[in-house]
Amino acid sequence: MQNPTPLMQPHMCADCPCPYKPASLRSLPLRSPPAPQHTQRPLRARRHLATAPASEQRAALPLAAPPRPATTTTMEAAAALPEAWSQVRAPVIVPLLRLAVAVCLTMSVLLFLERLYMAVVIAGVRILGRRPERRYKCDPLPEDDPELGSTAFPIVLVQIPMFNEREVYQLSIGAACGLSWPSDRLVVQVLDDSTDPVIKEMVRVECERWARKGINITYQIRDDRRGYKAGALRAGMKHAYVRECEYLVIFDADFQPEPDFLKRTIPYLVHNPQIALVQARWRFVNADECLMTRMQEMSLDYHFTVEQEVSSSVCAFFGFNGTAGVWRIAAINEAGGWKDRTTVEDMDLAVRASLKGWKFVYVGDVQVKSELPSTFKAFRFQQHRWSCGPANLFRKMLMEIVTNKKVTIWKKFHVIYNFFLIRKIVAHIITFSFYCIVIPATIFVPEVRVPKWGYVYIPCCITLLNSVGTPRSFHLLFFWVVFENVMSLHRSKATLIGLLEAGRVNEWVVTEKLGNALKMKSANKANKRQFMKQLMRIWDRLHVPELGVGAFLFSCGWYDLAYGRDYFFVYFFFQSMAFFIVGIGYVGTIVPQS
Repeated sequence: MQNPTPLMQPHMCADCPCPYKPASLRSLPLRSPPAPQHTQRPLRARRHLATAPASEQRAALPLAAPPRPATTTTMEAAAALPEAWSQVRAPVIVPLLRLAVAVCLTMSVLLFLERLYMAVVIAGVRILGRRPERRYKCDPLPEDDPELGSTAFPIVLVQIPMFNEREVYQLSIGAACGLSWPSDRLVVQVLDDSTDPVIKEMVRVECERWARKGINITYQIRDDRRGYKAGALRAGMKHAYVRECEYLVIFDADFQPEPDFLKRTIPYLVHNPQIALVQARWRFVNADECLMTRMQEMSLDYHFTVEQEVSSSVCAFFGFNGTAGVWRIAAINEAGGWKDRTTVEDMDLAVRASLKGWKFVYVGDVQVKSELPSTFKAFRFQQHRWSCGPANLFRKMLMEIVTNKKVTIWKKFHVIYNFFLIRKIVAHIITFSFYCIVIPATIFVPEVRVPKWGYVYIPCCITLLNSVGTPRSFHLLFFWVVFENVMSLHRSKATLIGLLEAGRVNEWVVTEKLGNALKMKSANKANKRQFMKQLMRIWDRLHVPELGVGAFLFSCGWYDLAYGRDYFFVYFFFQSMAFFIVGIGYVGTIVPQS
Protein backbone atom coordinates (compact mmCIF):
# COMPACT_ATOMS: atom_id res chain seq x y z
CA MET A 1 0.00 0.00 0.00
CA GLN A 2 1.39 3.17 -1.07
CA ASN A 3 1.88 5.87 1.42
CA PRO A 4 -0.55 8.80 1.12
CA THR A 5 0.63 12.02 -0.34
CA PRO A 6 2.43 13.86 2.38
CA LEU A 7 1.02 17.14 3.61
CA MET A 8 2.62 20.17 2.03
CA GLN A 9 4.98 21.77 4.45
CA PRO A 10 5.41 25.52 4.28
CA HIS A 11 8.50 26.59 2.43
CA MET A 12 11.01 28.45 4.41
CA CYS A 13 12.82 29.73 1.38
CA ALA A 14 11.81 33.18 0.49
CA ASP A 15 13.24 32.94 -3.05
CA CYS A 16 11.39 29.81 -4.06
CA PRO A 17 8.84 30.38 -6.87
CA CYS A 18 6.67 27.57 -5.71
CA PRO A 19 2.98 28.33 -6.11
CA TYR A 20 2.34 26.77 -2.75
CA LYS A 21 4.31 29.47 -1.09
CA PRO A 22 2.09 31.27 1.46
CA ALA A 23 0.83 34.64 0.49
CA SER A 24 2.62 36.20 3.41
CA LEU A 25 5.91 35.22 1.87
CA ARG A 26 5.20 36.28 -1.66
CA SER A 27 6.71 39.42 -2.99
CA LEU A 28 3.70 41.72 -3.53
CA PRO A 29 3.94 45.27 -4.87
CA LEU A 30 3.36 47.92 -2.20
CA ARG A 31 0.31 50.15 -2.72
CA SER A 32 -0.95 53.18 -0.80
CA PRO A 33 -4.32 52.86 0.92
CA PRO A 34 -7.27 53.74 -1.26
CA ALA A 35 -8.31 57.42 -1.17
CA PRO A 36 -11.77 58.24 0.15
CA GLN A 37 -14.33 58.02 -2.63
CA HIS A 38 -15.65 61.61 -2.66
CA THR A 39 -15.47 61.88 -6.41
CA GLN A 40 -18.48 62.75 -8.50
CA ARG A 41 -20.92 59.93 -9.08
CA PRO A 42 -21.18 58.39 -12.58
CA LEU A 43 -23.78 59.96 -14.82
CA ARG A 44 -26.02 56.90 -14.69
CA ALA A 45 -25.90 56.81 -10.90
CA ARG A 46 -26.69 60.50 -10.71
CA ARG A 47 -29.66 60.08 -13.01
CA HIS A 48 -30.90 57.18 -10.94
CA LEU A 49 -30.47 59.20 -7.77
CA ALA A 50 -32.34 62.14 -9.23
CA THR A 51 -35.33 59.97 -10.10
CA ALA A 52 -35.27 57.97 -6.87
CA PRO A 53 -37.63 58.67 -3.99
CA ALA A 54 -36.61 61.29 -1.43
CA SER A 55 -35.94 58.66 1.22
CA GLU A 56 -33.47 56.87 -1.08
CA GLN A 57 -31.85 60.18 -2.02
CA ARG A 58 -31.25 60.98 1.65
CA ALA A 59 -29.83 57.53 2.22
CA ALA A 60 -27.56 57.79 -0.81
CA LEU A 61 -26.13 61.23 0.10
CA PRO A 62 -22.76 61.23 1.88
CA LEU A 63 -22.93 61.90 5.60
CA ALA A 64 -21.85 65.42 6.71
CA ALA A 65 -19.13 65.84 9.26
CA PRO A 66 -20.45 66.18 12.82
CA PRO A 67 -20.59 69.82 14.08
CA ARG A 68 -17.73 70.96 16.23
CA PRO A 69 -18.61 71.82 19.83
CA ALA A 70 -18.99 75.54 20.55
CA THR A 71 -16.61 75.25 23.47
CA THR A 72 -13.88 74.01 21.14
CA THR A 73 -14.36 77.00 18.83
CA THR A 74 -14.29 79.41 21.77
CA MET A 75 -11.15 77.85 23.17
CA GLU A 76 -9.43 78.03 19.80
CA ALA A 77 -10.41 81.70 19.43
CA ALA A 78 -9.11 82.44 22.91
CA ALA A 79 -5.89 80.63 22.15
CA ALA A 80 -5.46 82.75 19.02
CA LEU A 81 -5.84 86.05 20.85
CA PRO A 82 -2.24 86.28 22.13
CA GLU A 83 -0.90 85.69 18.63
CA ALA A 84 -3.26 88.29 17.14
CA TRP A 85 -2.30 90.77 19.87
CA SER A 86 1.41 90.25 19.19
CA GLN A 87 0.85 90.83 15.47
CA VAL A 88 -0.95 94.19 15.87
CA ARG A 89 0.84 95.40 18.97
CA ALA A 90 4.10 96.65 17.51
CA PRO A 91 2.88 98.08 14.18
CA VAL A 92 -0.49 99.47 15.33
CA ILE A 93 -1.12 99.66 19.09
CA VAL A 94 2.21 101.08 20.20
CA PRO A 95 2.35 103.97 17.68
CA LEU A 96 -1.29 104.91 18.30
CA LEU A 97 -0.86 104.86 22.06
CA ARG A 98 2.31 106.94 21.85
CA LEU A 99 0.46 109.46 19.71
CA ALA A 100 -2.40 109.57 22.23
CA VAL A 101 0.05 110.13 25.09
CA ALA A 102 1.76 112.96 23.19
CA VAL A 103 -1.56 114.66 22.40
CA CYS A 104 -2.81 114.31 25.97
CA LEU A 105 0.44 115.64 27.42
CA THR A 106 0.24 118.64 25.09
CA MET A 107 -3.33 119.39 26.16
CA SER A 108 -2.36 118.94 29.82
CA VAL A 109 0.43 121.48 29.44
CA LEU A 110 -1.96 123.94 27.76
CA LEU A 111 -4.49 123.49 30.56
CA PHE A 112 -1.79 123.94 33.20
CA LEU A 113 -0.46 127.11 31.56
CA GLU A 114 -3.97 128.53 31.40
CA ARG A 115 -4.53 127.79 35.10
CA LEU A 116 -1.12 129.27 35.95
CA TYR A 117 -1.88 132.38 33.90
CA MET A 118 -5.14 132.93 35.75
CA ALA A 119 -3.42 132.39 39.11
CA VAL A 120 -0.83 135.05 38.29
CA VAL A 121 -3.48 137.51 37.09
CA ILE A 122 -5.76 137.02 40.09
CA ALA A 123 -2.78 137.47 42.41
CA GLY A 124 -1.92 140.72 40.63
CA VAL A 125 -5.53 141.90 40.86
CA ARG A 126 -5.59 141.28 44.60
CA ILE A 127 -2.15 142.77 45.26
CA LEU A 128 -2.64 145.86 43.10
CA GLY A 129 -6.20 146.34 44.26
CA ARG A 130 -7.76 146.39 40.79
CA ARG A 131 -11.24 146.03 42.16
CA PRO A 132 -14.24 147.00 39.99
CA GLU A 133 -15.04 150.00 42.16
CA ARG A 134 -11.54 151.34 41.51
CA ARG A 135 -11.62 150.81 37.77
CA TYR A 136 -15.13 152.13 37.18
CA LYS A 137 -17.19 154.91 38.65
CA CYS A 138 -19.98 153.53 40.81
CA ASP A 139 -21.17 156.39 43.01
CA PRO A 140 -24.53 155.76 44.66
CA LEU A 141 -27.55 157.33 43.04
CA PRO A 142 -29.02 160.38 44.82
CA GLU A 143 -31.89 159.39 47.09
CA ASP A 144 -32.58 162.60 49.00
CA ASP A 145 -32.85 165.05 46.12
CA PRO A 146 -36.32 166.63 46.51
CA GLU A 147 -36.24 168.10 43.00
CA LEU A 148 -35.50 164.83 41.20
CA GLY A 149 -37.33 162.51 43.53
CA SER A 150 -37.63 159.01 42.13
CA THR A 151 -36.72 160.17 38.61
CA ALA A 152 -33.07 159.97 39.63
CA PHE A 153 -33.51 156.21 39.47
CA PRO A 154 -33.78 154.53 36.07
CA ILE A 155 -36.69 152.19 35.34
CA VAL A 156 -35.58 148.61 35.86
CA LEU A 157 -37.27 145.47 34.53
CA VAL A 158 -36.88 142.31 36.63
CA GLN A 159 -37.59 139.06 34.79
CA ILE A 160 -38.16 135.77 36.64
CA PRO A 161 -38.45 132.83 34.20
CA MET A 162 -39.84 129.67 35.76
CA PHE A 163 -41.14 126.23 34.82
CA ASN A 164 -43.14 124.13 37.29
CA GLU A 165 -41.26 125.66 40.24
CA ARG A 166 -43.63 124.49 42.97
CA GLU A 167 -41.01 124.49 45.72
CA VAL A 168 -39.22 127.83 45.16
CA TYR A 169 -41.53 130.22 43.28
CA GLN A 170 -42.44 132.13 46.44
CA LEU A 171 -38.78 132.67 47.35
CA SER A 172 -37.77 134.30 44.07
CA ILE A 173 -40.94 136.39 43.67
CA GLY A 174 -40.75 137.59 47.26
CA ALA A 175 -37.06 138.51 46.97
CA ALA A 176 -37.61 140.41 43.70
CA CYS A 177 -40.55 142.33 45.11
CA GLY A 178 -38.49 143.19 48.19
CA LEU A 179 -35.74 145.00 46.26
CA SER A 180 -34.95 148.44 47.61
CA TRP A 181 -35.93 150.58 44.63
CA PRO A 182 -38.70 153.15 44.03
CA SER A 183 -41.88 151.22 43.30
CA ASP A 184 -42.74 153.43 40.33
CA ARG A 185 -39.32 152.70 38.78
CA LEU A 186 -39.46 148.91 39.12
CA VAL A 187 -41.34 146.38 36.99
CA VAL A 188 -41.36 142.72 38.04
CA GLN A 189 -42.23 140.30 35.25
CA VAL A 190 -42.94 136.65 36.08
CA LEU A 191 -42.54 134.53 32.93
CA ASP A 192 -44.33 131.28 33.72
CA ASP A 193 -43.90 128.41 31.24
CA SER A 194 -45.34 125.85 33.66
CA THR A 195 -47.29 122.95 32.18
CA ASP A 196 -48.94 122.00 35.48
CA PRO A 197 -52.21 123.98 35.81
CA VAL A 198 -52.10 123.72 39.60
CA ILE A 199 -48.66 125.32 39.77
CA LYS A 200 -49.74 127.97 37.27
CA GLU A 201 -52.62 128.95 39.52
CA MET A 202 -50.35 129.06 42.57
CA VAL A 203 -47.90 131.40 40.82
CA ARG A 204 -50.71 133.62 39.54
CA VAL A 205 -52.19 133.95 43.03
CA GLU A 206 -48.76 134.84 44.45
CA CYS A 207 -48.34 137.59 41.84
CA GLU A 208 -51.77 139.01 42.67
CA ARG A 209 -50.88 139.02 46.36
CA TRP A 210 -47.83 141.20 45.74
CA ALA A 211 -49.76 143.41 43.32
CA ARG A 212 -52.23 144.22 46.11
CA LYS A 213 -49.26 145.45 48.15
CA GLY A 214 -48.47 148.07 45.54
CA ILE A 215 -45.75 146.21 43.59
CA ASN A 216 -45.79 146.67 39.82
CA ILE A 217 -45.77 142.95 39.00
CA THR A 218 -47.12 141.21 35.89
CA TYR A 219 -47.82 137.53 35.28
CA GLN A 220 -47.00 136.39 31.73
CA ILE A 221 -47.68 133.00 30.13
CA ARG A 222 -47.22 131.59 26.62
CA ASP A 223 -49.16 129.17 24.47
CA ASP A 224 -46.10 126.95 24.01
CA ARG A 225 -42.53 126.62 25.29
CA ARG A 226 -40.85 127.35 21.97
CA GLY A 227 -37.29 128.45 22.58
CA TYR A 228 -37.46 127.45 26.26
CA LYS A 229 -35.86 130.09 28.51
CA ALA A 230 -34.62 132.23 25.61
CA GLY A 231 -38.09 132.18 24.08
CA ALA A 232 -39.69 133.26 27.35
CA LEU A 233 -37.22 136.13 27.83
CA ARG A 234 -37.69 137.24 24.23
CA ALA A 235 -41.48 137.18 24.57
CA GLY A 236 -41.27 139.22 27.76
CA MET A 237 -39.29 141.95 25.98
CA LYS A 238 -42.04 142.49 23.39
CA HIS A 239 -44.50 144.22 25.72
CA ALA A 240 -45.04 147.95 25.25
CA TYR A 241 -44.15 148.91 28.83
CA VAL A 242 -40.66 147.42 28.39
CA ARG A 243 -39.72 150.28 26.03
CA GLU A 244 -39.61 152.64 29.01
CA CYS A 245 -37.13 150.40 30.88
CA GLU A 246 -33.39 151.04 30.63
CA TYR A 247 -31.99 148.01 32.42
CA LEU A 248 -32.93 144.36 32.72
CA VAL A 249 -32.29 142.08 35.70
CA ILE A 250 -32.74 138.31 35.47
CA PHE A 251 -33.22 135.98 38.43
CA ASP A 252 -33.87 132.27 38.06
CA ALA A 253 -36.65 130.83 40.20
CA ASP A 254 -34.31 129.70 43.00
CA PHE A 255 -32.38 132.99 43.35
CA GLN A 256 -32.94 135.33 46.28
CA PRO A 257 -31.22 138.73 45.89
CA GLU A 258 -30.59 140.98 48.86
CA PRO A 259 -32.69 144.18 49.04
CA ASP A 260 -29.69 146.39 48.11
CA PHE A 261 -28.82 144.39 44.97
CA LEU A 262 -29.93 147.08 42.49
CA LYS A 263 -28.32 149.92 44.44
CA ARG A 264 -24.95 148.13 44.28
CA THR A 265 -25.07 147.15 40.60
CA ILE A 266 -27.07 149.75 38.66
CA PRO A 267 -24.57 152.60 39.35
CA TYR A 268 -21.93 150.81 37.23
CA LEU A 269 -24.28 151.03 34.25
CA VAL A 270 -25.49 154.57 34.95
CA HIS A 271 -22.01 156.11 35.26
CA ASN A 272 -20.25 154.01 32.59
CA PRO A 273 -22.10 154.00 29.26
CA GLN A 274 -19.65 151.51 27.73
CA ILE A 275 -20.68 148.77 30.17
CA ALA A 276 -23.43 146.40 29.04
CA LEU A 277 -23.46 143.80 31.84
CA VAL A 278 -22.86 143.69 35.58
CA GLN A 279 -22.59 140.13 36.89
CA ALA A 280 -22.92 139.23 40.58
CA ARG A 281 -21.62 136.13 42.33
CA TRP A 282 -23.69 133.13 43.36
CA ARG A 283 -23.83 132.01 46.98
CA PHE A 284 -25.17 128.53 47.67
CA VAL A 285 -27.65 127.98 50.47
CA ASN A 286 -27.48 124.16 50.30
CA ALA A 287 -23.75 123.63 49.79
CA ASP A 288 -23.63 121.38 52.87
CA GLU A 289 -26.57 119.23 51.76
CA CYS A 290 -24.36 116.32 50.69
CA LEU A 291 -20.89 115.54 49.39
CA MET A 292 -21.98 116.14 45.79
CA THR A 293 -23.07 119.71 46.57
CA ARG A 294 -19.71 120.33 48.25
CA MET A 295 -17.98 119.21 45.06
CA GLN A 296 -20.14 121.57 43.01
CA GLU A 297 -19.35 124.42 45.37
CA MET A 298 -15.61 123.89 44.84
CA SER A 299 -15.92 124.03 41.05
CA LEU A 300 -18.29 127.00 40.92
CA ASP A 301 -16.38 129.01 43.52
CA TYR A 302 -13.26 128.70 41.37
CA HIS A 303 -15.29 129.78 38.35
CA PHE A 304 -16.48 132.96 40.06
CA THR A 305 -13.48 133.94 42.18
CA VAL A 306 -10.87 133.24 39.49
CA GLU A 307 -12.25 132.78 35.97
CA GLN A 308 -14.85 135.55 36.05
CA GLU A 309 -12.60 137.95 37.96
CA VAL A 310 -9.66 137.42 35.61
CA SER A 311 -11.74 137.78 32.45
CA SER A 312 -13.37 140.94 33.79
CA SER A 313 -10.02 142.48 34.72
CA VAL A 314 -8.06 141.54 31.60
CA CYS A 315 -10.43 142.19 28.69
CA ALA A 316 -13.80 143.11 30.22
CA PHE A 317 -15.41 139.96 28.81
CA PHE A 318 -16.81 136.81 30.40
CA GLY A 319 -19.76 134.54 29.96
CA PHE A 320 -23.05 135.75 31.38
CA ASN A 321 -24.18 133.22 33.97
CA GLY A 322 -27.82 133.46 32.95
CA THR A 323 -29.02 134.91 36.25
CA ALA A 324 -28.04 137.42 38.95
CA GLY A 325 -26.89 139.86 36.27
CA VAL A 326 -27.98 143.33 35.13
CA TRP A 327 -28.09 144.12 31.39
CA ARG A 328 -28.35 147.39 29.53
CA ILE A 329 -31.39 146.84 27.29
CA ALA A 330 -29.83 148.91 24.49
CA ALA A 331 -26.90 146.46 24.38
CA ILE A 332 -29.27 143.49 24.19
CA ASN A 333 -31.11 145.03 21.26
CA GLU A 334 -27.91 145.95 19.44
CA ALA A 335 -26.57 142.41 19.83
CA GLY A 336 -29.72 140.93 18.29
CA GLY A 337 -31.71 139.98 21.38
CA TRP A 338 -32.23 136.52 22.83
CA LYS A 339 -31.60 133.59 20.48
CA ASP A 340 -32.58 129.99 21.07
CA ARG A 341 -30.16 128.35 18.62
CA THR A 342 -28.26 126.75 21.54
CA THR A 343 -29.03 125.76 25.12
CA VAL A 344 -26.76 128.55 26.43
CA GLU A 345 -28.71 131.64 25.38
CA ASP A 346 -26.93 133.62 28.12
CA MET A 347 -23.46 132.90 26.76
CA ASP A 348 -24.67 133.43 23.20
CA LEU A 349 -25.88 136.95 24.02
CA ALA A 350 -22.69 137.76 25.95
CA VAL A 351 -20.41 136.80 23.05
CA ARG A 352 -22.48 138.75 20.51
CA ALA A 353 -22.60 141.84 22.74
CA SER A 354 -18.86 141.64 23.32
CA LEU A 355 -18.24 141.51 19.56
CA LYS A 356 -20.19 144.78 19.31
CA GLY A 357 -17.62 146.43 21.58
CA TRP A 358 -19.54 146.38 24.87
CA LYS A 359 -17.72 145.79 28.16
CA PHE A 360 -18.68 143.61 31.12
CA VAL A 361 -17.84 143.95 34.79
CA TYR A 362 -17.92 141.28 37.47
CA VAL A 363 -18.63 142.38 41.05
CA GLY A 364 -17.78 139.51 43.36
CA ASP A 365 -18.73 141.42 46.49
CA VAL A 366 -22.38 141.33 45.47
CA GLN A 367 -23.64 137.82 46.20
CA VAL A 368 -27.04 136.29 45.48
CA LYS A 369 -28.34 133.23 47.30
CA SER A 370 -29.14 130.26 45.06
CA GLU A 371 -29.61 126.51 45.17
CA LEU A 372 -27.34 123.76 43.88
CA PRO A 373 -28.89 120.64 42.34
CA SER A 374 -28.75 118.02 45.08
CA THR A 375 -30.06 115.03 43.11
CA PHE A 376 -27.70 113.36 40.68
CA LYS A 377 -30.34 113.24 37.96
CA ALA A 378 -30.77 117.02 38.04
CA PHE A 379 -27.01 117.54 38.19
CA ARG A 380 -26.40 115.33 35.13
CA PHE A 381 -28.97 117.20 33.06
CA GLN A 382 -27.46 120.53 34.10
CA GLN A 383 -23.93 119.42 33.25
CA HIS A 384 -25.05 118.14 29.86
CA ARG A 385 -26.50 121.54 29.03
CA TRP A 386 -23.48 123.42 30.39
CA SER A 387 -21.05 121.25 28.40
CA CYS A 388 -22.97 120.73 25.17
CA GLY A 389 -24.17 124.32 24.76
CA PRO A 390 -20.76 126.11 24.80
CA ALA A 391 -19.24 123.59 22.39
CA ASN A 392 -22.15 124.02 20.00
CA LEU A 393 -21.95 127.82 20.30
CA PHE A 394 -18.22 127.68 19.54
CA ARG A 395 -18.99 125.76 16.36
CA LYS A 396 -21.59 128.32 15.30
CA MET A 397 -19.67 131.50 16.16
CA LEU A 398 -16.02 130.68 15.40
CA MET A 399 -15.92 132.37 12.00
CA GLU A 400 -18.01 135.29 13.26
CA ILE A 401 -15.43 135.90 15.98
CA VAL A 402 -12.47 135.57 13.59
CA THR A 403 -13.89 137.98 11.00
CA ASN A 404 -15.11 140.58 13.50
CA LYS A 405 -13.69 144.09 12.95
CA LYS A 406 -14.75 145.85 16.18
CA VAL A 407 -12.61 144.01 18.74
CA THR A 408 -8.86 143.63 19.08
CA ILE A 409 -6.87 140.54 18.15
CA TRP A 410 -6.07 140.02 21.83
CA LYS A 411 -9.76 139.89 22.71
CA LYS A 412 -10.43 137.47 19.85
CA PHE A 413 -7.61 135.25 21.11
CA HIS A 414 -8.98 135.37 24.64
CA VAL A 415 -12.50 134.45 23.52
CA ILE A 416 -11.42 131.64 21.17
CA TYR A 417 -8.50 130.14 23.09
CA ASN A 418 -9.04 130.83 26.79
CA PHE A 419 -12.81 131.06 26.98
CA PHE A 420 -13.94 128.42 24.50
CA LEU A 421 -11.12 126.06 23.53
CA ILE A 422 -9.36 125.48 26.85
CA ARG A 423 -12.14 125.92 29.42
CA LYS A 424 -15.12 124.57 27.51
CA ILE A 425 -13.59 121.82 25.34
CA VAL A 426 -10.04 120.77 26.25
CA ALA A 427 -10.64 120.70 30.01
CA HIS A 428 -13.43 118.11 29.67
CA ILE A 429 -11.85 115.93 27.00
CA ILE A 430 -8.36 115.76 28.52
CA THR A 431 -9.69 114.86 31.96
CA PHE A 432 -11.52 111.79 30.71
CA SER A 433 -9.32 110.64 27.84
CA PHE A 434 -5.97 110.97 29.63
CA TYR A 435 -6.73 109.92 33.20
CA CYS A 436 -9.44 107.34 32.48
CA ILE A 437 -8.40 105.83 29.12
CA VAL A 438 -4.84 106.54 27.95
CA ILE A 439 -2.92 106.14 31.22
CA PRO A 440 -4.77 102.90 32.10
CA ALA A 441 -4.14 101.57 28.58
CA THR A 442 -0.37 102.01 28.96
CA ILE A 443 -0.45 99.34 31.66
CA PHE A 444 -0.90 96.70 28.95
CA VAL A 445 1.82 98.18 26.71
CA PRO A 446 5.03 98.63 28.72
CA GLU A 447 6.82 100.07 25.68
CA VAL A 448 4.76 103.25 26.08
CA ARG A 449 5.73 105.27 29.12
CA VAL A 450 4.04 108.36 30.53
CA PRO A 451 6.53 110.77 32.12
CA LYS A 452 6.10 111.38 35.80
CA TRP A 453 5.55 115.10 35.33
CA GLY A 454 2.59 114.26 33.11
CA TYR A 455 0.67 112.09 35.56
CA VAL A 456 1.85 113.49 38.91
CA TYR A 457 3.19 117.04 38.87
CA ILE A 458 0.85 118.73 36.38
CA PRO A 459 -2.37 117.17 37.77
CA CYS A 460 -1.36 118.05 41.32
CA CYS A 461 -0.60 121.66 40.36
CA ILE A 462 -3.91 122.03 38.51
CA THR A 463 -5.77 120.57 41.49
CA LEU A 464 -4.10 122.94 43.94
CA LEU A 465 -4.80 125.93 41.71
CA ASN A 466 -8.46 124.93 41.53
CA SER A 467 -8.71 124.73 45.31
CA VAL A 468 -8.10 128.44 45.92
CA GLY A 469 -11.77 129.24 45.34
CA THR A 470 -12.97 127.23 48.34
CA PRO A 471 -10.30 127.00 51.06
CA ARG A 472 -12.77 125.45 53.52
CA SER A 473 -13.02 122.35 51.32
CA PHE A 474 -9.28 121.76 50.93
CA HIS A 475 -9.55 118.46 52.81
CA LEU A 476 -12.00 117.22 50.15
CA LEU A 477 -9.58 117.62 47.23
CA PHE A 478 -9.15 113.88 46.72
CA PHE A 479 -12.91 113.32 46.52
CA TRP A 480 -13.23 116.31 44.22
CA VAL A 481 -10.60 114.87 41.84
CA VAL A 482 -12.19 111.43 41.52
CA PHE A 483 -15.68 112.94 41.21
CA GLU A 484 -14.57 115.34 38.48
CA ASN A 485 -12.94 112.45 36.63
CA VAL A 486 -16.21 110.52 36.76
CA MET A 487 -18.22 113.51 35.53
CA SER A 488 -15.69 114.10 32.74
CA LEU A 489 -17.19 111.09 30.93
CA HIS A 490 -20.62 112.76 30.83
CA ARG A 491 -19.17 116.17 30.00
CA SER A 492 -16.91 114.87 27.24
CA LYS A 493 -19.83 113.11 25.61
CA ALA A 494 -21.91 116.29 25.81
CA THR A 495 -19.03 118.35 24.41
CA LEU A 496 -18.70 116.06 21.40
CA ILE A 497 -22.47 116.18 20.88
CA GLY A 498 -22.24 119.96 20.79
CA LEU A 499 -19.28 120.04 18.42
CA LEU A 500 -20.86 117.52 16.05
CA GLU A 501 -24.43 118.77 16.52
CA ALA A 502 -25.61 115.25 17.29
CA GLY A 503 -28.95 114.04 18.64
CA ARG A 504 -29.24 115.70 22.08
CA VAL A 505 -27.60 118.98 21.10
CA ASN A 506 -30.70 121.09 21.85
CA GLU A 507 -32.00 119.06 24.78
CA TRP A 508 -33.25 121.38 27.52
CA VAL A 509 -34.25 119.95 30.88
CA VAL A 510 -35.00 122.49 33.61
CA THR A 511 -32.83 121.89 36.68
CA GLU A 512 -34.98 120.60 39.52
CA LYS A 513 -35.12 122.87 42.58
CA LEU A 514 -36.15 121.49 45.95
CA GLY A 515 -36.08 124.46 48.31
CA ASN A 516 -37.19 123.24 51.74
CA ALA A 517 -39.12 120.31 50.29
CA LEU A 518 -36.33 117.82 51.00
CA LYS A 519 -36.34 118.51 54.75
CA MET A 520 -40.13 118.43 54.93
CA LYS A 521 -40.42 115.16 53.01
CA SER A 522 -37.59 113.50 54.91
CA ALA A 523 -39.30 114.25 58.23
CA ASN A 524 -42.44 112.35 57.20
CA LYS A 525 -42.45 108.69 58.29
CA ALA A 526 -44.37 107.54 55.22
CA ASN A 527 -41.85 109.30 53.02
CA LYS A 528 -39.04 107.61 54.93
CA ARG A 529 -40.49 104.21 54.03
CA GLN A 530 -40.85 105.34 50.42
CA PHE A 531 -37.25 106.55 50.54
CA MET A 532 -36.01 103.11 51.60
CA LYS A 533 -37.93 101.52 48.73
CA GLN A 534 -36.37 103.96 46.27
CA LEU A 535 -32.96 103.27 47.76
CA MET A 536 -33.31 99.56 47.01
CA ARG A 537 -34.45 100.08 43.39
CA ILE A 538 -30.97 100.11 41.91
CA TRP A 539 -32.11 99.36 38.37
CA ASP A 540 -33.86 102.73 38.15
CA ARG A 541 -30.57 104.54 38.75
CA LEU A 542 -28.02 102.51 36.79
CA HIS A 543 -25.64 104.37 34.47
CA VAL A 544 -24.08 101.81 32.15
CA PRO A 545 -21.22 103.96 30.71
CA GLU A 546 -19.91 104.74 34.20
CA LEU A 547 -20.10 101.07 35.16
CA GLY A 548 -18.22 100.10 32.00
CA VAL A 549 -15.39 102.56 32.64
CA GLY A 550 -15.27 101.43 36.25
CA ALA A 551 -14.86 97.79 35.19
CA PHE A 552 -12.09 98.79 32.77
CA LEU A 553 -10.18 100.70 35.46
CA PHE A 554 -10.69 97.87 37.94
CA SER A 555 -9.19 95.33 35.52
CA CYS A 556 -6.29 97.71 34.84
CA GLY A 557 -5.71 97.95 38.56
CA TRP A 558 -5.48 94.17 38.99
CA TYR A 559 -3.19 93.84 35.97
CA ASP A 560 -0.90 96.57 37.26
CA LEU A 561 -0.88 95.03 40.73
CA ALA A 562 0.22 91.69 39.25
CA TYR A 563 2.59 92.75 36.47
CA GLY A 564 3.10 96.51 36.65
CA ARG A 565 6.20 98.43 37.58
CA ASP A 566 4.45 101.51 38.99
CA TYR A 567 1.81 102.06 41.63
CA PHE A 568 -0.97 103.07 39.26
CA PHE A 569 -3.21 100.39 40.75
CA VAL A 570 -3.80 102.55 43.84
CA TYR A 571 -5.33 105.30 41.70
CA PHE A 572 -7.14 102.79 39.45
CA PHE A 573 -8.87 101.09 42.36
CA PHE A 574 -10.05 104.34 43.96
CA GLN A 575 -11.15 105.79 40.63
CA SER A 576 -12.99 102.61 39.64
CA MET A 577 -14.77 102.66 42.99
CA ALA A 578 -15.95 106.21 42.27
CA PHE A 579 -17.23 105.14 38.84
CA PHE A 580 -19.08 102.19 40.41
CA ILE A 581 -20.71 104.39 43.06
CA VAL A 582 -21.90 106.87 40.45
CA GLY A 583 -22.85 104.04 38.10
CA ILE A 584 -25.32 102.57 40.58
CA GLY A 585 -26.68 106.02 41.45
CA TYR A 586 -25.57 106.26 45.08
CA VAL A 587 -24.52 109.90 44.85
CA GLY A 588 -26.37 113.06 45.82
CA THR A 589 -29.66 113.03 47.68
CA ILE A 590 -32.66 110.82 47.00
CA VAL A 591 -35.93 112.69 47.35
CA PRO A 592 -38.79 110.62 48.81
CA GLN A 593 -41.73 110.53 46.45
CA SER A 594 -45.07 111.17 48.10
